[in-house]
Amino acid sequence: MAEQRTLADLRTAGGKPNAAVVRDALGVGVAVGLSGFAFGVTSAGSGLTLLQTCALSLLVFTGASQFALVGALAAGGSPLTAAAGAFFLGVRNAFYGLRLSQLLSLPRAVRPFAAQWVIDETAAVALAQPTRRSARIGFVVTGLSLYVLWNLTTLLGAWGAEVIGDTDAWGLDAAGPAVFLALLAPMLKTATERAVAALAVVLGLGLVPVLPAGVPVLVAALAAPVVLWAEGRRRGDAREGEL
Repeated sequence: MAEQRTLADLRTAGGKPNAAVVRDALGVGVAVGLSGFAFGVTSAGSGLTLLQTCALSLLVFTGASQFALVGALAAGGSPLTAAAGAFFLGVRNAFYGLRLSQLLSLPRAVRPFAAQWVIDETAAVALAQPTRRSARIGFVVTGLSLYVLWNLTTLLGAWGAEVIGDTDAWGLDAAGPAVFLALLAPMLKTATERAVAALAVVLGLGLVPVLPAGVPVLVAALAAPVVLWAEGRRRGDAREGEL
């Protein structure tokens, strides 16, 4: 009876049972963590060793940046250019951290370790929770399950690619880009976001024949400010037309 009242109080207060938060967080962690296999295959196909591939997942741990890095290397880009592209993609995690630091309010001693788990998925799960307690649970469960599974599948993918040999002959070189697009597509919810993605694709693919490998990715990042500027001009003109 007391347990029933507790659950009722949680719902009334706008919260939800811990089990539901854990279930949702594990769902995200497992679904995304399995794509580490594709990263392991792609990284090995780009020429990185098993140790280098596993070190990227252990230390970098941000899928989009990792795929961008090995993709640029596979295309023949310099390590500096590849690292620059990965860095710019990873900058978004700093903005997640600013919001999550206020929401989670973790002890100072824990924050450096929690920072390793500040990525798209942990931020999405934590920010979707109605209370600080459920946000903390969602963040920890998503981060832990995703980190463990991502690194395990990275190891399996890289090891499997070394055993197979030529990943291009098996068509596995397309696994990384396919997974990256699959992760990105559900995030494009507004017309502005879809416009940014479309312009980035046009810039990235259109400049491949004329720029060194890895550089088109950096230029494609200009799609966001260009679309936002155009959107601001359009809204400003609309307001002037109403006056």
